[in-house]
Amino acid sequence: MRALALYGTIGSLLVTALATAPAGGATGAAAAPPAPVPHRVEFGRCAAVEHLPSTVECGRLTVPLDYARPDGKKIHLTVSRIRATARGERQGALVFNPGGPGASSMEFPLYGALPKWRKVARAYDFVGYAPRGVGRSAPLSCQNPKQFAKAPTDSRMHPDAAFKSRKRAEAREYARGCVRRAGADLPYYNSVNNARDLDMLRAALGEKKLTFMGASYGTYFGAVYATLFPGHVRRMIFDSVVNPAPRKIWYQNNLDQDIAFERRWGDWLRWVARHNDRYHLGTTKKAVQQAYDKAASKLRRTPLNGKIGAGQLQSAFLKTGYNDAFWPMRAEALAGYLHGNPKPLIAQALPRDAGAAADENSNAVYTAVECNDAPWPHDWRTWNRDNTEVARIAPFETWDNAWMNLPCAYWPDRPASAAAELDDAVRRADHPAAGRDLADVAGHVARTQVDDALHGRRGPLDVRTEPGALPPVLLLAAERDAATPYRGALELQRRLPGSSLVTENGAGTHGVAFNDNACVNKYAEAYLLHGKIPAHKVYCAPRAEPLPGQQATRAQHALPGK
Repeated sequence: MRALALYGTIGSLLVTALATAPAGGATGAAAAPPAPVPHRVEFGRCAAVEHLPSTVECGRLTVPLDYARPDGKKIHLTVSRIRATARGERQGALVFNPGGPGASSMEFPLYGALPKWRKVARAYDFVGYAPRGVGRSAPLSCQNPKQFAKAPTDSRMHPDAAFKSRKRAEAREYARGCVRRAGADLPYYNSVNNARDLDMLRAALGEKKLTFMGASYGTYFGAVYATLFPGHVRRMIFDSVVNPAPRKIWYQNNLDQDIAFERRWGDWLRWVARHNDRYHLGTTKKAVQQAYDKAASKLRRTPLNGKIGAGQLQSAFLKTGYNDAFWPMRAEALAGYLHGNPKPLIAQALPRDAGAAADENSNAVYTAVECNDAPWPHDWRTWNRDNTEVARIAPFETWDNAWMNLPCAYWPDRPASAAAELDDAVRRADHPAAGRDLADVAGHVARTQVDDALHGRRGPLDVRTEPGALPPVLLLAAERDAATPYRGALELQRRLPGSSLVTENGAGTHGVAFNDNACVNKYAEAYLLHGKIPAHKVYCAPRAEPLPGQQATRAQHALPGK
């Protein structure tokens, strides 16, 4: 499942409780990656398509598609920057990744204007970028965006056999679409390559050592970076931590998420019940759940505005598990719909046609990275058994999460991806330039087959560093986080000796740095500005829960992503 990191007032950033593995030309920690390119990123005016103000400058980073062949095919990543506002206090560049996989941080430089970030912005250039596959960075696509955004859709907490059969067919076709559109390049969209791209960016910015902040999935490939390049690290903040244990990547992490989301969904149900005097949806958790189920059934029969079905309802209300700023908004929407005023639900759940291409791109990158990073079960009986078992205790999100990840059950190995590209090149054989194209593709197929025969399938990188190899890093986590369950932070701390963990007790918002908890913000700011690390484990009291009607002041800054 994609996780949603919500930072300050600049929108929502897709993230997920996701992680990494060396597939498609990626190597383990013992192998020495190629040296980063020596040339600097040349910054200038941003392209209009980025929709960034003139205060932001943009550039392009060139990286190898396949790090095992650094002189082979190149791809280009977009980069954005605003320089430190106090030149005399400048400490270097702060690179941010919001997670996903499939999210961009091109707008991150704008964060420096927000009150909670201003002190950090005095000392650092704020640098954002679109990882490989995202936006204009060698963009990846698996499906026509119009087909991807087709609505209404259905969502069922306890699907029958016929529904499961339809979703299996959709997942199989989606995986085939990824192969058709990306060909032999497909395996190179993975977390180890994301970490190597990050080191290329560090060098191209002229930074001897990296200062990095990653949220959700960004914590995972940031930890991969720390494993591969511990000597290149200056400071790192890992906010809302993915469990990096190889056995968790990714299949088990998603099952763990389902259980955590059920708990967080229960937090919202109880909150709504406590405010029954406003919402009139019931005085108990069970009653509010029944009200939600009633709305889902009604939308399944008669979609609202022709496009809001049970699937759109579930997608909108899933965000209550990411950030409690959504709680009043969603309660108002559910109450309004059931009590005769559908306008709030239309405003919050209606699919955005204008965002279809970006949403499809984001989903394609998410799928490719997760499927490439680690082995997945290929037997449907395994998926059916495990998700049926979890859905008995955590029905809210389990099956929708399974459908999102099910293309990985049908994911091709590297030779199959290369063969698909060769087939496509043969079909283009009558084109004037086809001779060279066909020869290049055939060579790529041959190299892939040899590499696969020699090395075979490799599992996720074993994230860890030796004591003293890595400077102290700062981990931030909310105790009731659904997208990245708290045990992940404990696991990463165990694997990175000398790291410090700041826990927001009793809270569940995903993405806690420079948000609504002054205690957490204090530790993050002191670390970035002064390198000050707190004790091994420290705890902050939870932020205040939202109040009914508070969405005008809090949730307006927590814009929903996909």
